[in-house]
Amino acid sequence: MKNKLIILMQKLAVASGLMIAFSANTVLSENIVPADFREVTSGVKYQLIGEYSIERLNKILTSELADFSSFPMTYPPAKNAVKLYKVIYGTVIPEDNNRPVQVSGLIAVPEIASTKLPVVSYQHGTVFARDEVPSCIEKSMETRLIIARFAGQGYIVIAADYIGKGVSNEPDSWLVKESTAQACLDMLLASRAVCSDLKITPLELFLSGWSQGAFSTSVFLNRLEKIGIPVKAAAVASAPNDIYLCVNRWIHVPSKLDVNWLVATSAMLVNSYENYYKMPGLTAAAIKPEYLQTAREFCSNRMSWEDAEKKLPAKVKDLFQEEFINQGSLVANRFFQQLQLNSSYNWRFKTPVYYYYGTIDEVVTPYMVQLPVEYQQTLGAAKAQAIFAGGNANHRGTFVFAVNNQKQQFDELRSTK
Repeated sequence: MKNKLIILMQKLAVASGLMIAFSANTVLSENIVPADFREVTSGVKYQLIGEYSIERLNKILTSELADFSSFPMTYPPAKNAVKLYKVIYGTVIPEDNNRPVQVSGLIAVPEIASTKLPVVSYQHGTVFARDEVPSCIEKSMETRLIIARFAGQGYIVIAADYIGKGVSNEPDSWLVKESTAQACLDMLLASRAVCSDLKITPLELFLSGWSQGAFSTSVFLNRLEKIGIPVKAAAVASAPNDIYLCVNRWIHVPSKLDVNWLVATSAMLVNSYENYYKMPGLTAAAIKPEYLQTAREFCSNRMSWEDAEKKLPAKVKDLFQEEFINQGSLVANRFFQQLQLNSSYNWRFKTPVYYYYGTIDEVVTPYMVQLPVEYQQTLGAAKAQAIFAGGNANHRGTFVFAVNNQKQQFDELRSTK
Protein backbone atom coordinates (compact mmCIF):
# COMPACT_ATOMS: atom_id res chain seq x y z
CA MET A 1 0.00 0.00 0.00
CA LYS A 2 2.83 2.39 0.92
CA ASN A 3 4.58 1.85 -2.45
CA LYS A 4 1.32 2.41 -4.36
CA LEU A 5 0.73 5.65 -2.48
CA ILE A 6 4.22 6.95 -3.22
CA ILE A 7 3.77 6.12 -6.93
CA LEU A 8 0.45 7.98 -6.93
CA MET A 9 2.08 11.00 -5.28
CA GLN A 10 4.88 10.96 -7.85
CA LYS A 11 2.35 11.04 -10.69
CA LEU A 12 0.49 13.92 -9.05
CA ALA A 13 3.73 15.85 -8.58
CA VAL A 14 4.67 15.47 -12.24
CA ALA A 15 1.20 16.47 -13.34
CA SER A 16 1.27 19.66 -11.25
CA GLY A 17 4.82 20.63 -12.18
CA LEU A 18 6.26 20.13 -8.71
CA MET A 19 10.00 19.58 -8.31
CA ILE A 20 9.99 17.38 -5.21
CA ALA A 21 12.33 14.49 -4.59
CA PHE A 22 10.42 11.41 -3.51
CA SER A 23 12.34 8.90 -1.43
CA ALA A 24 12.09 6.98 1.81
CA ASN A 25 12.63 10.33 3.51
CA THR A 26 10.24 12.28 1.32
CA VAL A 27 9.02 15.67 2.45
CA LEU A 28 5.42 14.52 2.20
CA SER A 29 3.82 12.49 4.94
CA GLU A 30 1.80 9.51 3.79
CA ASN A 31 -1.53 11.18 4.47
CA ILE A 32 -0.82 14.32 2.43
CA VAL A 33 -1.10 14.56 -1.34
CA PRO A 34 -0.17 17.85 -3.06
CA ALA A 35 -3.30 19.97 -3.30
CA ASP A 36 -4.37 22.07 -6.27
CA PHE A 37 -3.31 25.70 -6.21
CA ARG A 38 -5.76 27.97 -4.42
CA GLU A 39 -5.93 31.59 -5.57
CA VAL A 40 -6.31 34.07 -2.72
CA THR A 41 -5.79 37.43 -4.43
CA SER A 42 -5.00 38.51 -7.96
CA GLY A 43 -1.65 37.01 -8.86
CA VAL A 44 -1.21 35.09 -5.59
CA LYS A 45 -1.91 31.38 -5.29
CA TYR A 46 -0.67 28.69 -2.96
CA GLN A 47 -0.54 24.93 -2.72
CA LEU A 48 -0.05 22.53 0.17
CA ILE A 49 2.98 20.46 -0.85
CA GLY A 50 3.66 18.51 2.30
CA GLU A 51 4.32 18.24 5.98
CA TYR A 52 7.35 17.76 8.19
CA SER A 53 6.63 15.64 11.25
CA ILE A 54 8.45 16.28 14.52
CA GLU A 55 10.51 13.18 13.79
CA ARG A 56 11.57 14.54 10.39
CA LEU A 57 12.36 17.96 11.80
CA ASN A 58 14.60 16.39 14.41
CA LYS A 59 16.35 14.39 11.72
CA ILE A 60 17.11 17.66 9.93
CA LEU A 61 18.54 19.05 13.16
CA THR A 62 20.81 16.03 13.68
CA SER A 63 21.84 13.64 10.90
CA GLU A 64 21.04 15.95 7.97
CA LEU A 65 22.86 18.76 9.74
CA ALA A 66 25.92 16.54 10.17
CA ASP A 67 25.90 15.83 6.42
CA PHE A 68 25.67 19.56 5.70
CA SER A 69 28.41 20.80 8.04
CA SER A 70 31.02 19.41 10.43
CA PHE A 71 30.69 22.47 12.66
CA PRO A 72 29.77 21.21 16.18
CA MET A 73 26.29 22.41 17.12
CA THR A 74 23.43 20.90 19.11
CA TYR A 75 19.95 22.24 18.50
CA PRO A 76 16.94 21.91 20.80
CA PRO A 77 14.46 19.37 19.41
CA ALA A 78 11.41 20.48 17.47
CA LYS A 79 8.15 20.87 19.38
CA ASN A 80 5.57 20.71 16.60
CA ALA A 81 5.02 19.49 13.05
CA VAL A 82 5.00 21.93 10.13
CA LYS A 83 2.90 22.26 7.00
CA LEU A 84 4.62 23.42 3.81
CA TYR A 85 3.03 25.59 1.14
CA LYS A 86 4.41 26.59 -2.24
CA VAL A 87 3.42 30.12 -3.22
CA ILE A 88 3.36 31.66 -6.70
CA TYR A 89 2.98 35.41 -6.84
CA GLY A 90 3.62 38.45 -8.96
CA THR A 91 6.41 40.98 -8.55
CA VAL A 92 8.13 43.56 -10.72
CA ILE A 93 11.68 44.31 -11.87
CA PRO A 94 12.44 47.90 -10.80
CA GLU A 95 15.61 47.98 -12.92
CA ASP A 96 13.43 47.29 -15.99
CA ASN A 97 10.73 49.94 -15.55
CA ASN A 98 8.80 47.75 -13.09
CA ARG A 99 8.18 45.03 -15.65
CA PRO A 100 5.84 42.43 -14.06
CA VAL A 101 7.07 38.85 -13.61
CA GLN A 102 5.94 35.71 -11.82
CA VAL A 103 8.01 34.19 -9.03
CA SER A 104 7.71 31.59 -6.27
CA GLY A 105 8.44 30.96 -2.62
CA LEU A 106 7.65 28.84 0.42
CA ILE A 107 5.58 29.27 3.56
CA ALA A 108 6.07 26.92 6.52
CA VAL A 109 3.25 27.00 9.09
CA PRO A 110 3.54 25.38 12.55
CA GLU A 111 0.83 22.88 13.42
CA ILE A 112 -0.13 24.29 16.80
CA ALA A 113 -3.34 25.51 18.42
CA SER A 114 -2.43 29.19 18.36
CA THR A 115 -3.43 31.15 15.27
CA LYS A 116 -1.33 34.21 16.15
CA LEU A 117 2.33 33.53 15.33
CA PRO A 118 5.60 35.42 14.82
CA VAL A 119 7.15 35.40 11.35
CA VAL A 120 10.70 34.87 10.11
CA SER A 121 11.38 35.91 6.53
CA TYR A 122 14.40 33.86 5.45
CA GLN A 123 16.49 34.94 2.47
CA HIS A 124 18.47 32.03 1.04
CA GLY A 125 22.13 31.97 0.04
CA THR A 126 23.74 31.44 -3.35
CA VAL A 127 22.58 28.45 -5.36
CA PHE A 128 23.54 27.53 -8.89
CA ALA A 129 20.54 25.53 -10.15
CA ARG A 130 17.07 27.07 -10.52
CA ASP A 131 15.44 24.46 -8.29
CA GLU A 132 17.84 24.58 -5.31
CA VAL A 133 15.46 27.00 -3.63
CA PRO A 134 12.99 27.12 -0.72
CA SER A 135 9.94 26.12 -2.76
CA CYS A 136 11.80 22.93 -3.76
CA ILE A 137 12.51 22.25 -0.13
CA GLU A 138 14.21 18.87 -0.50
CA LYS A 139 16.95 20.59 -2.51
CA SER A 140 17.55 23.37 0.03
CA MET A 141 19.14 22.17 3.24
CA GLU A 142 19.64 25.71 4.52
CA THR A 143 15.89 26.33 4.29
CA ARG A 144 15.12 22.99 5.95
CA LEU A 145 17.38 23.94 8.85
CA ILE A 146 15.65 27.30 9.30
CA ILE A 147 12.27 25.57 9.20
CA ALA A 148 13.31 22.93 11.72
CA ARG A 149 14.74 25.54 14.11
CA PHE A 150 12.02 28.19 13.78
CA ALA A 151 8.82 26.68 12.37
CA GLY A 152 9.42 23.58 14.52
CA GLN A 153 9.11 25.89 17.52
CA GLY A 154 6.16 28.04 16.61
CA TYR A 155 7.37 30.61 14.06
CA ILE A 156 5.92 30.98 10.57
CA VAL A 157 8.78 30.87 8.06
CA ILE A 158 8.48 32.52 4.66
CA ALA A 159 11.15 32.41 1.95
CA ALA A 160 11.31 33.88 -1.55
CA ASP A 161 13.05 31.98 -4.36
CA TYR A 162 14.07 35.36 -5.98
CA ILE A 163 13.72 36.52 -9.56
CA GLY A 164 15.54 34.09 -11.84
CA LYS A 165 15.09 31.07 -9.55
CA GLY A 166 12.18 28.73 -8.82
CA VAL A 167 9.39 29.15 -11.37
CA SER A 168 10.94 32.35 -12.75
CA ASN A 169 12.42 32.17 -16.25
CA GLU A 170 14.24 35.50 -15.95
CA PRO A 171 18.04 35.79 -15.76
CA ASP A 172 19.41 35.31 -12.26
CA SER A 173 19.12 38.53 -10.22
CA TRP A 174 22.22 37.72 -8.18
CA LEU A 175 23.06 40.70 -5.91
CA VAL A 176 20.77 43.00 -7.90
CA LYS A 177 19.60 45.39 -5.23
CA GLU A 178 16.11 46.64 -6.07
CA SER A 179 14.83 43.46 -7.75
CA THR A 180 15.92 41.45 -4.73
CA ALA A 181 14.20 43.78 -2.30
CA GLN A 182 11.04 43.82 -4.44
CA ALA A 183 10.79 40.03 -4.69
CA CYS A 184 11.16 39.72 -0.91
CA LEU A 185 8.63 42.48 -0.23
CA ASP A 186 6.04 40.94 -2.55
CA MET A 187 6.67 37.53 -0.95
CA LEU A 188 5.87 39.08 2.42
CA LEU A 189 2.64 40.58 1.07
CA ALA A 190 1.72 37.30 -0.63
CA SER A 191 2.34 35.39 2.62
CA ARG A 192 0.00 37.72 4.46
CA ALA A 193 -2.73 36.97 1.94
CA VAL A 194 -2.13 33.24 2.35
CA CYS A 195 -2.11 33.49 6.14
CA SER A 196 -5.41 35.36 6.01
CA ASP A 197 -6.88 32.54 3.94
CA LEU A 198 -5.54 30.02 6.46
CA LYS A 199 -7.10 32.05 9.33
CA ILE A 200 -3.67 32.82 10.79
CA THR A 201 -2.61 36.21 12.14
CA PRO A 202 1.08 37.09 11.68
CA LEU A 203 2.67 38.83 14.65
CA GLU A 204 6.20 40.29 14.88
CA LEU A 205 8.33 40.17 11.75
CA PHE A 206 11.97 39.04 11.92
CA LEU A 207 14.45 38.78 9.04
CA SER A 208 17.22 36.25 8.54
CA GLY A 209 19.69 35.52 5.75
CA TRP A 210 22.99 33.87 4.93
CA SER A 211 25.67 34.86 2.39
CA GLN A 212 23.81 36.18 -0.67
CA GLY A 213 20.76 35.98 1.58
CA ALA A 214 22.48 38.34 4.04
CA PHE A 215 22.71 40.91 1.25
CA SER A 216 19.08 40.17 0.35
CA THR A 217 18.03 40.62 3.98
CA SER A 218 19.80 43.96 4.27
CA VAL A 219 18.34 45.48 1.11
CA PHE A 220 14.92 44.08 2.06
CA LEU A 221 15.23 45.67 5.50
CA ASN A 222 16.11 48.98 3.87
CA ARG A 223 12.97 48.79 1.74
CA LEU A 224 10.75 47.85 4.71
CA GLU A 225 12.08 50.73 6.80
CA LYS A 226 11.49 53.16 3.93
CA ILE A 227 7.82 52.19 3.56
CA GLY A 228 7.14 51.93 7.28
CA ILE A 229 6.69 48.18 7.78
CA PRO A 230 8.13 47.44 11.24
CA VAL A 231 10.75 44.72 11.73
CA LYS A 232 11.52 43.48 15.22
CA ALA A 233 15.11 42.45 14.37
CA ALA A 234 17.29 41.12 11.56
CA ALA A 235 20.10 38.57 11.69
CA VAL A 236 22.60 37.95 8.91
CA ALA A 237 25.40 35.39 8.62
CA SER A 238 28.52 35.86 6.45
CA ALA A 239 27.21 39.13 5.06
CA PRO A 240 28.90 40.59 1.92
CA ASN A 241 28.01 44.10 3.06
CA ASP A 242 30.24 45.87 0.54
CA ILE A 243 30.15 44.04 -2.80
CA TYR A 244 32.83 46.28 -4.30
CA LEU A 245 35.15 45.35 -1.45
CA CYS A 246 34.33 41.64 -1.77
CA VAL A 247 35.00 41.43 -5.49
CA ASN A 248 38.21 43.43 -5.30
CA ARG A 249 39.43 41.30 -2.39
CA TRP A 250 38.77 38.15 -4.42
CA ILE A 251 40.76 39.63 -7.33
CA HIS A 252 43.64 41.42 -5.65
CA VAL A 253 44.10 39.65 -2.32
CA PRO A 254 43.36 35.95 -2.92
CA SER A 255 43.47 33.78 0.17
CA LYS A 256 44.30 30.13 0.71
CA LEU A 257 40.81 29.91 2.25
CA ASP A 258 39.10 30.91 -1.01
CA VAL A 259 36.89 28.24 -2.53
CA ASN A 260 36.90 27.76 -6.30
CA TRP A 261 33.19 28.47 -6.61
CA LEU A 262 33.96 32.15 -6.05
CA VAL A 263 34.73 32.01 -9.77
CA ALA A 264 31.15 30.87 -10.36
CA THR A 265 29.70 33.72 -8.32
CA SER A 266 31.90 36.22 -10.15
CA ALA A 267 30.58 34.99 -13.49
CA MET A 268 27.03 35.16 -12.13
CA LEU A 269 27.61 38.71 -10.95
CA VAL A 270 28.71 40.13 -14.30
CA ASN A 271 25.96 38.17 -16.05
CA SER A 272 23.23 39.50 -13.76
CA TYR A 273 24.52 43.07 -13.91
CA GLU A 274 24.72 42.97 -17.71
CA ASN A 275 21.06 41.93 -17.81
CA TYR A 276 19.54 44.03 -15.03
CA TYR A 277 21.61 47.21 -15.27
CA LYS A 278 21.59 47.30 -19.08
CA MET A 279 25.34 46.94 -19.60
CA PRO A 280 25.59 45.25 -23.02
CA GLY A 281 28.91 43.56 -23.62
CA LEU A 282 29.85 43.42 -19.92
CA THR A 283 30.33 39.65 -19.75
CA ALA A 284 32.48 39.59 -22.90
CA ALA A 285 34.53 42.54 -21.63
CA ALA A 286 35.02 40.97 -18.21
CA ILE A 287 35.74 37.28 -18.83
CA LYS A 288 38.74 35.97 -20.71
CA PRO A 289 37.79 34.61 -24.17
CA GLU A 290 38.84 31.05 -23.33
CA TYR A 291 36.32 30.95 -20.47
CA LEU A 292 33.51 33.01 -21.97
CA GLN A 293 31.42 30.23 -23.52
CA THR A 294 31.59 28.08 -20.41
CA ALA A 295 30.58 31.03 -18.23
CA ARG A 296 27.63 31.83 -20.47
CA GLU A 297 26.40 28.24 -20.50
CA PHE A 298 26.74 28.02 -16.72
CA CYS A 299 24.92 31.30 -16.09
CA SER A 300 22.07 30.32 -18.41
CA ASN A 301 21.63 26.96 -16.62
CA ARG A 302 22.77 25.00 -19.67
CA MET A 303 25.79 23.68 -17.76
CA SER A 304 26.05 22.51 -14.16
CA TRP A 305 28.68 23.87 -11.83
CA GLU A 306 30.18 20.39 -11.61
CA ASP A 307 30.89 20.53 -15.33
CA ALA A 308 31.79 24.21 -15.42
CA GLU A 309 34.39 24.00 -12.66
CA LYS A 310 36.40 21.57 -14.80
CA LYS A 311 36.76 24.27 -17.46
CA LEU A 312 37.06 27.47 -15.40
CA PRO A 313 40.10 28.69 -13.45
CA ALA A 314 40.34 28.26 -9.69
CA LYS A 315 40.89 31.94 -8.88
CA VAL A 316 38.74 34.97 -9.68
CA LYS A 317 41.74 37.02 -10.88
CA ASP A 318 42.37 34.38 -13.56
CA LEU A 319 38.77 34.55 -14.82
CA PHE A 320 38.78 38.26 -15.61
CA GLN A 321 40.61 40.15 -18.33
CA GLU A 322 43.34 42.53 -17.17
CA GLU A 323 41.75 45.55 -18.83
CA PHE A 324 38.49 44.82 -17.01
CA ILE A 325 40.24 44.51 -13.64
CA ASN A 326 41.93 47.86 -14.28
CA GLN A 327 38.56 49.38 -15.30
CA GLY A 328 40.01 50.23 -18.69
CA SER A 329 36.65 50.40 -20.46
CA LEU A 330 33.43 52.32 -19.97
CA VAL A 331 31.39 49.19 -19.24
CA ALA A 332 33.93 47.99 -16.66
CA ASN A 333 33.86 51.40 -15.01
CA ARG A 334 30.06 51.33 -14.85
CA PHE A 335 30.14 47.83 -13.35
CA PHE A 336 32.45 48.76 -10.50
CA GLN A 337 30.51 51.96 -9.86
CA GLN A 338 27.31 49.91 -9.58
CA LEU A 339 28.98 47.60 -7.06
CA GLN A 340 29.72 50.64 -4.91
CA LEU A 341 26.13 51.84 -5.21
CA ASN A 342 24.88 48.44 -4.06
CA SER A 343 26.47 48.44 -0.62
CA SER A 344 23.86 47.14 1.78
CA TYR A 345 24.50 48.92 5.08
CA ASN A 346 24.93 52.66 4.39
CA TRP A 347 21.75 54.14 5.83
CA ARG A 348 20.71 54.84 9.43
CA PHE A 349 19.13 51.68 10.85
CA LYS A 350 15.84 51.76 12.72
CA THR A 351 16.04 48.02 13.40
CA PRO A 352 18.48 45.98 15.53
CA VAL A 353 20.71 43.82 13.32
CA TYR A 354 22.98 40.93 14.34
CA TYR A 355 26.03 40.16 12.19
CA TYR A 356 27.53 36.66 12.46
CA TYR A 357 31.10 35.99 11.34
CA GLY A 358 33.68 33.21 11.53
CA THR A 359 37.47 33.22 11.37
CA ILE A 360 37.90 30.80 8.47
CA ASP A 361 34.98 31.86 6.29
CA GLU A 362 35.93 31.03 2.69
CA VAL A 363 33.87 33.86 1.16
CA VAL A 364 33.91 36.96 3.37
CA THR A 365 36.42 38.16 5.96
CA PRO A 366 35.52 39.10 9.54
CA TYR A 367 36.23 42.75 8.66
CA MET A 368 33.74 42.73 5.78
CA VAL A 369 31.00 41.33 8.01
CA GLN A 370 31.61 43.79 10.85
CA LEU A 371 31.75 46.90 8.65
CA PRO A 372 28.22 48.11 9.53
CA VAL A 373 28.69 47.94 13.30
CA GLU A 374 30.82 51.03 13.92
CA TYR A 375 29.17 52.75 10.94
CA GLN A 376 25.78 52.48 12.65
CA GLN A 377 27.22 53.40 16.05
CA THR A 378 28.66 56.55 14.51
CA LEU A 379 25.20 57.41 13.14
CA GLY A 380 23.55 56.80 16.52
CA ALA A 381 21.32 54.20 14.89
CA ALA A 382 19.62 51.10 16.25
CA LYS A 383 21.92 48.45 17.67
CA ALA A 384 24.17 46.69 15.17
CA GLN A 385 25.99 43.86 16.91
CA ALA A 386 28.76 41.57 15.66
CA ILE A 387 28.58 38.01 16.99
CA PHE A 388 31.57 35.70 16.69
CA ALA A 389 30.76 32.17 15.56
CA GLY A 390 34.21 30.88 16.47
CA GLY A 391 37.73 30.32 15.24
CA ASN A 392 36.71 27.11 13.46
CA ALA A 393 33.63 28.59 11.81
CA ASN A 394 33.83 28.50 8.02
CA HIS A 395 31.07 29.71 5.67
CA ARG A 396 28.64 26.92 6.56
CA GLY A 397 29.78 26.77 10.17
CA THR A 398 28.97 30.44 10.62
CA PHE A 399 25.47 29.79 9.30
CA VAL A 400 24.94 26.76 11.53
CA PHE A 401 25.98 28.78 14.59
CA ALA A 402 23.87 31.76 13.54
CA VAL A 403 20.65 29.79 13.06
CA ASN A 404 20.80 28.55 16.63
CA ASN A 405 21.86 31.84 18.19
CA GLN A 406 19.44 34.09 16.33
CA LYS A 407 16.49 32.01 17.49
CA GLN A 408 17.60 32.76 21.06
CA GLN A 409 17.99 36.45 20.22
CA PHE A 410 14.54 36.63 18.62
CA ASP A 411 12.90 34.81 21.52
CA GLU A 412 14.43 37.24 24.01
CA LEU A 413 13.18 40.23 22.02
CA ARG A 414 9.68 38.73 21.95
CA SER A 415 9.72 38.23 25.72
CA THR A 416 10.68 41.89 26.38
CA LYS A 417 7.86 43.64 24.52
